[in-house]
Amino acid sequence: MAKVIVRQAQYDYEPLKQHIYYMLDQFGGAGIKKGSTVLIKPNLLGPAQPEAAMVTHPLVVKAAVEYVLQRGALPQISDSPAMGSFEKALVVSGIREALRGYDVVFREFKESETVSVGEPFNRIEVARDALEVPFTINLPKLKSHTQMMLTLGVKNMYGCIVGLRKPEWHFRTGINRYLFAKLLVQIYTVVRPSVTILDGILGMEGQGPGKGGSPRELGVLMGSSDAVSLDISVCRMLGIDPFALLTNRAARDMGLAEGPIDIDGTMPEIRDFKFPEITPLVFGPRFLHGFMRRHLVQRPVCDDAACRSCGECWQYCPAKAIERRHKHLHFDYDKCIRCYCCIEVCPHAALRAEEPFLAGTIKKVLRHDL
Repeated sequence: MAKVIVRQAQYDYEPLKQHIYYMLDQFGGAGIKKGSTVLIKPNLLGPAQPEAAMVTHPLVVKAAVEYVLQRGALPQISDSPAMGSFEKALVVSGIREALRGYDVVFREFKESETVSVGEPFNRIEVARDALEVPFTINLPKLKSHTQMMLTLGVKNMYGCIVGLRKPEWHFRTGINRYLFAKLLVQIYTVVRPSVTILDGILGMEGQGPGKGGSPRELGVLMGSSDAVSLDISVCRMLGIDPFALLTNRAARDMGLAEGPIDIDGTMPEIRDFKFPEITPLVFGPRFLHGFMRRHLVQRPVCDDAACRSCGECWQYCPAKAIERRHKHLHFDYDKCIRCYCCIEVCPHAALRAEEPFLAGTIKKVLRHDL
């Protein structure tokens, strides 16, 4: 039976550290070998201060580092940010300062190794560092996500895909969210972190996971050796069907979400969490899919007043569907695969997903509501 530990917590370091130490003790931390390297994988989406709720809080990372050091091992903090540099993400997030003077390695994921994962992707390239360490501590942030609804324990391991390989995978899976969810689960099964501790003390709701989302005090810290069970528990806490989250559904279909879950602690009931608006990508008759993709599916749009022409969106876009023309962003919606990476990486919250004008009327026709 999978076990999930739930604790009410704040960023008060001493009690927070006690909670994290307990979770690590419960999930194999005592077996960390002296002299070994322990990988610590926070959510470092990009350069953002802790109060923005975009990244794992530095005190959560600090507690994990201190635990590893007490075991006589070497902590290595690694990730591959979607926007900005790894170093800038460490500095702006406060992680670099929180760990000043500690014997810790900061190492961006840069080298990949190809591993076999079976159908439908067969082989994927994962950060070599994530494959070579004997113990991995996964430190995700509880955030909403405009493409996948939520980003939790399983999805945090997508950071083990190196650099521009991430948008390449978005392009390969296209607008099929379930296919992308299956990719995320396969990455998780390959890396398989030893323990996952979710920072939900200050979470994010709304149009996350970037600066378009809104910080939300949730006051919860959760841990498990099984990130799928943890993610299922989060969905129950938020009052939704756990398998509405596609990574959970994909995990279930792969035989990874079976059996009861033992909850250690009191699970809060959060029933007013604001989820992002995510419309169905494709539905209706197949011969209309091209037309509907252009006129029904939410598409990225730009707030020109907020845009600073930094270039993050068009450089990251896997479909190369964004150009800068006459001081305005131009989207080629025929090329756009609706992965919403541009919204995720925009450092100025200038992009959002918007339903095309004709969508409401066309949906009514298809549903025979007129």
